[in-house]
Amino acid sequence: MPTLLDTHIVNRFRVQPNHANNNETLHGGNLMKWLDEVGAMSAMRFAGQTCVTARVNELDFSRPIGIGDTALVEAYVYEAGTSSVRVRIRASREEPRTGESEETTESSFTFVAIGEDGKPVPVPELTVESEEGQRLQERAVEAETN
Repeated sequence: MPTLLDTHIVNRFRVQPNHANNNETLHGGNLMKWLDEVGAMSAMRFAGQTCVTARVNELDFSRPIGIGDTALVEAYVYEAGTSSVRVRIRASREEPRTGESEETTESSFTFVAIGEDGKPVPVPELTVESEEGQRLQERAVEAETN
């Protein structure tokens, strides 16, 4: 059975002018696309199946990411249902020359595993075996209740 840490994915995207809005910061729609892509990769790693977005549970933007910065996107599965998977996703603004970062966005997406026929298929049970995995799961559940 996959563990929470098996699903942990971190990816970086360099913010270019074509990703920006008229304030010269990352357009929210572009960031949403990147969150969805990394979240789906995490869900698929867990499920061993193609996963499609079923729901964006919430999406909070706390600060912008500027042109030239790096959008650092982190995702992991923290809960599994019968065929659905809940993924916690966070984005940070990272200064590419120094690695200095600050959190900008938090969200939780629900994905559904589908078979070749496009119908939902079962997902495995999620196991949390480490203290780090427990810490991440608690953080995701706590964020849901706030």
